[in-house]
Amino acid sequence: MSIIINLDVILAQRKMKSKELAEIVGITEANLSILKSGKAKAVRFSTLEAICKALDCQPGDILEYTKN
Repeated sequence: MSIIINLDVILAQRKMKSKELAEIVGITEANLSILKSGKAKAVRFSTLEAICKALDCQPGDILEYTKN
């Protein structure tokens, strides 16, 4: 996939568990896991906004584009 999800990196930097982030954002741990693994086909802007707010980061900190 050309889009890499760096959510694990940001979570580690913030010393936050996935479970805690899921609760703050208001999504299930399963959906957060799908997003973290890069298997998600889409992400809602409202979800991305909530994640960025909870982690005090920018969307570009989480999403990275690479050429295949």
